[in-house]
Amino acid sequence: MDLTPRPGAVPPPAGPAHGFPYAYQQPHPPPYVLPRPETPAETTTRLRPIRTRHPARTATAAACVVLGLGLIGGAATGAWLTSDSSADAAARSTYTVGRSAWHSVPVDTLFPRTLSGDGAGPGGADRVWTRIAVAPDSGCRSGLDPLLARTLGPVGCARMLRATYTDATASSVTTVGLIFTEGDEAAMKALSTRFTGQHLGRRTDLMPRTYPVKGTAAAGFGDRQRASWTVRVLTDVPVVVFAVSGFADGRTVTDPQPVDRAMAANATTAAAQAGLGNEAKGIADRIERGLRGTVTDLTEKPE
Repeated sequence: MDLTPRPGAVPPPAGPAHGFPYAYQQPHPPPYVLPRPETPAETTTRLRPIRTRHPARTATAAACVVLGLGLIGGAATGAWLTSDSSADAAARSTYTVGRSAWHSVPVDTLFPRTLSGDGAGPGGADRVWTRIAVAPDSGCRSGLDPLLARTLGPVGCARMLRATYTDATASSVTTVGLIFTEGDEAAMKALSTRFTGQHLGRRTDLMPRTYPVKGTAAAGFGDRQRASWTVRVLTDVPVVVFAVSGFADGRTVTDPQPVDRAMAANATTAAAQAGLGNEAKGIADRIERGLRGTVTDLTEKPE
């Protein structure tokens, strides 16, 4: 056979070395090119490729993260709320609020200019009292007899406020006072128990003092004019309330009586007959009630 190529014919490709003509040759793969290393000259962070995640796994991971953050945040918030609410409760306790009421509550709220005593007089008669003077706030030494001051010593004396009232006929005068103590609830309860158990409120040597005011119906209202009185140790607020009444004409009273005895049905003293026990009790009741209401409002009101 003549294998000489004809003129103009395209020669076939060279076959492999082992002599099989036209066999397919596998091309050589290109060499693997490594990524260029990051150079120190770059200042931005280069993001690295992230493997494709399965949707279910991604959702599960996200849920775990959210749940974890929620638990942490909930615990932190709960602790904050508990701590904050406890602090607020302590700040708004009746003892904290009550102890500061002497300088934070207006005087006209503590001692209103007029007091209505419906049914507060003898036989259920109505009474109206008008404030004629308010004493400057003070300590207790100048406003209390020494023995009464020592008796109240276990609870301390932060401040004392006093005011003097007269009735509609200007025939009687009454000094009412608020002693803001330094004692806690246990101390106030102990003192209250002592006053009740030992009947200290009936002792004439523990009568509170008056607040006389020149140029008024109480000008002659001194120690010897004291006719009836009451002393009350409150336990829901750190305050001692007292009131003492007498005649507006300045007469001396030789047989003063505590309000419970002056208001007794068989009482025959001048103080009892004039209803001075009712005067002291009626005014003390309303000042005490107003103080309690004010402290309760301030305690329950959010800051």
